[in-house]
Amino acid sequence: MSFLPISRKEMDYLGWDYVDVIIVSGDAYVDHPSFGHAVIARILENEGLRVAILPQPNWQDDLRDFKKLGQPRLFFGVTSGCLDSVVSHYTANKRLRSDDAYTPGGKAGFRPDRAVTVYSKILKQLFPNTPVILGGIEASLRRTTHYDFMEGRLMPSILCESQADLLVYGMGEKPIIEIAKKLQNGQNIHDTKQTAFLTTITVVGAIPCGCPHGYCGCPAMNLHSHKDCLEDSHKFLENAKILEQNTDAVLTQEIGDKTLMINPPFPQMQEGEIDRSFDLPYERMPHPRYKKRGSLPAYEMIKHSITTHRGCFGGCSFCAIHAHQGKFIASRSEKSILKEVETIAQMPDFKGNISDLGGPSANMYKMGGIDENLCSKCKRVSCLSPKICNNLNTNHKVMNELYKKVLQIKGIKKVFIGSGVRYDMLLHSLNEENSIYIENLILRHTSGRLKLAPEHTESHVLELMRKPDFSVFKKFLMIFQKLCEKHNLKTQIMPYLMSSHPGCKMSDMKALAKTLRDLNIYPEQVQDFTPTPSTFSTALFYLALKKNENAPYVATDEGEKRNQKELFFATN
Repeated sequence: MSFLPISRKEMDYLGWDYVDVIIVSGDAYVDHPSFGHAVIARILENEGLRVAILPQPNWQDDLRDFKKLGQPRLFFGVTSGCLDSVVSHYTANKRLRSDDAYTPGGKAGFRPDRAVTVYSKILKQLFPNTPVILGGIEASLRRTTHYDFMEGRLMPSILCESQADLLVYGMGEKPIIEIAKKLQNGQNIHDTKQTAFLTTITVVGAIPCGCPHGYCGCPAMNLHSHKDCLEDSHKFLENAKILEQNTDAVLTQEIGDKTLMINPPFPQMQEGEIDRSFDLPYERMPHPRYKKRGSLPAYEMIKHSITTHRGCFGGCSFCAIHAHQGKFIASRSEKSILKEVETIAQMPDFKGNISDLGGPSANMYKMGGIDENLCSKCKRVSCLSPKICNNLNTNHKVMNELYKKVLQIKGIKKVFIGSGVRYDMLLHSLNEENSIYIENLILRHTSGRLKLAPEHTESHVLELMRKPDFSVFKKFLMIFQKLCEKHNLKTQIMPYLMSSHPGCKMSDMKALAKTLRDLNIYPEQVQDFTPTPSTFSTALFYLALKKNENAPYVATDEGEKRNQKELFFATN
């Protein structure tokens, strides 16, 4: 078998009496580049290490699952999976979800709340001398003081309760390779870039910063302490601003008698580096052990889709993509993408349709600053809000050429763009290439419904969201309707909308419903704003929750949040 081992029997089959690294995940094991545990495991395997995966271990019995693969020679890597476990378990109104898309059969209950912390504490109890390295979105976005909507309070860095030795934030390929090499050589792992850890050392002035020289005298930028955030909600908001605007800095935060140290990140992955990650020998399927338990909904959704790039420079206030994947776009080469298309075309169940060719925002592939030196000095969180940066290249020529080449591959009938599209970028400079992109998107790359995310209609709410004015959406809608009429298409726009976002009142939801009704748009759903870790909108929510006089209006009561959502449908 070519899957990485997940049991002692599979280790024996490979002739392994030990492993170097064990990756513990809250998701079922899917050997696919869209699943973080598989990516990290394959990256380490490519470095010549023996890697095993422990997916969805039982934490409620005698802990035999945590012992069955033995003690790894180097470290345990721990992730909750592709989603924050609390966010995946509960709705915005704190109701327990009845399903889990990352578990066979879609069944809930196979991972604990705060899975990273639960797994890590168990491992430190059973194997106290083996390093535990945290990673994935739950660890990444909870690395500093954060608001937990289920607890209804601020919580300190996830490193505190988890007892882990180190935390990797962001996309983990680069740091995990360096960590593995240092552990093999008996070196200190705490100076690794893109990591965080707790120390008892008081940080004053210059500090070790994870740079190639080990100690370059970089000044530390201090976040407000956890205690100060608890006492003053505005300082929590200020921390959110610092984290957004100083992504390359050395950051520290006092938490009780310890100091949280956050090393600066590695440089953005270059084309060759991201290609190597996606080109590893994935099986592109769930592990065979799950066949009798039913399909995995998350896998079924992405098995015929392709990720072209990572990162997002949209900087939406309620979204954590830029905080985890980065503000700058890391794009794969055309060669790597086309190779993956050819692989999918050979899959036995493939019917000729690529379900998605995109990323966090589909049309940001190969996008970036015209003068990258200006970008390196820029403190703007969003390149698109409050207006699109003049230094941003918004020409869609490269994507037009890519889509054309994908369609030329044998076995490919249709290529759909299932990811959201930033229509404001398309309209910013409506040149020939952008016009071609719009027409092809609507006529050839949309499967019945085009996904767009205006999120709201009212300007003061959109401003807090860092989204374009609704007039931009209406301009795009006119182009869309003319093309559909010209070509006799029944394609519809499916708008993503949000209720209860900071700044949004009941009257704003009523205005939202009326505006869409006047445009003959009748959405089937509205997403209730959920305060998630490490977003600016969540900091605004907490500001209002603590009755801070500087807070915008925010629906913090569960009843009012529910009423905002229901009002939309009642008036629609």
